[in-house]
Amino acid sequence: MHLMLLGAPGSGKGTQAVRLAQYFRLAHLSTGDMLRATCGEGGELGLVVDEYLKEGQLVPDHLVVQLVLDSLECNGTASGFIMDGFPRTLRQAKGCDVILTQRALALDAVILIDVANEILLKRSTGRRVDPETGRVYHLQFAPPPDSIVPRLEQRSDDSEPVVRERLDIYDREISPIVDHYQHQDLLTRVDGSGSPDQVFALILDRLGKN
Repeated sequence: MHLMLLGAPGSGKGTQAVRLAQYFRLAHLSTGDMLRATCGEGGELGLVVDEYLKEGQLVPDHLVVQLVLDSLECNGTASGFIMDGFPRTLRQAKGCDVILTQRALALDAVILIDVANEILLKRSTGRRVDPETGRVYHLQFAPPPDSIVPRLEQRSDDSEPVVRERLDIYDREISPIVDHYQHQDLLTRVDGSGSPDQVFALILDRLGKN
């Protein structure tokens, strides 16, 4: 099975991608993880990517497409895959079409998780990371123990100005991507405002797996 999971920052697509990857035993290709790993590796490319992420801007299409291509080659495709957070622009979508065609692969479905922007803002700005364990908490939805609250950190890309900028960019870019996959009869929409279990059940239903 070859799936693509789209959604705005904070829509829960990362959580659902992990669950779907485990459920169907798919390779999980997360562009967010790829980009953060690139930043962590340092070097010239890492510094460039880090600047884009800090400003809430999209990383240039050619860099993202190359990262996805590298990830496909490293992870293989025999067991299938789920692409999480890719593509973010129409150019990336068209680049993905080329990559898949060259490998004689075809998408089974493109799932779009829809969530209202005010809910997305609340979800994203409430995230906190424990620097000692790397565990991610949410001040409202997954509160941390009181004893560790003083040491928790907010990622720079979870601050309100950056999140609002990312949502503005997402709103501008997602429409042509939706049209692109609707024309290929691949797109299905899922209401992402419910609990993770509810959203997961909706996705399985759309895939005909319930």
